[in-house]
Amino acid sequence: MYAIVDIAGQQFKVQKNARVYVHRLEAKEGEKVEFNQVLLIENEGKIQVGAPVIDGARVAATVLNHLKGDKVLVFKKKRRKGFKRMNGHRQYLTQILVQGILAKGETLKEEAAPVKKTKKAEATAEAKEAKTKAVKKAPVKKAAAKKTTKKSEE
Repeated sequence: MYAIVDIAGQQFKVQKNARVYVHRLEAKEGEKVEFNQVLLIENEGKIQVGAPVIDGARVAATVLNHLKGDKVLVFKKKRRKGFKRMNGHRQYLTQILVQGILAKGETLKEEAAPVKKTKKAEATAEAKEAKTKAVKKAPVKKAAAKKTTKKSEE
């Protein structure tokens, strides 16, 4: 199942659990967002196309982090004129994780709560932490160099 959705003026093909880089969104990290400009949904061979958008369809996502893209260098030159310009640019981006594609009337099913660690797993984790703390070595002292004189050599 996939969908084509308009996010911040660009169209993206998204699937569940896909990570997508989009233009910077106003949402904070960890916040859930929904995009309701779904242009197309494909579900097991059935394609549903909007005119221009599908009524009631939306894509649920979570904001993972805000970052900057790779640097793009723009170099302009006119030959034999002595004209050269170099400009750089880094686009502000937001990384989102698509939680699900929802048709009209559907709701997002919450994932099961994370499995709690057993007592044995907790004990092994504590043992590893204690071991790493005990392994720290004392600083090595450098031996002072002995001075040699002519008299001691004879």
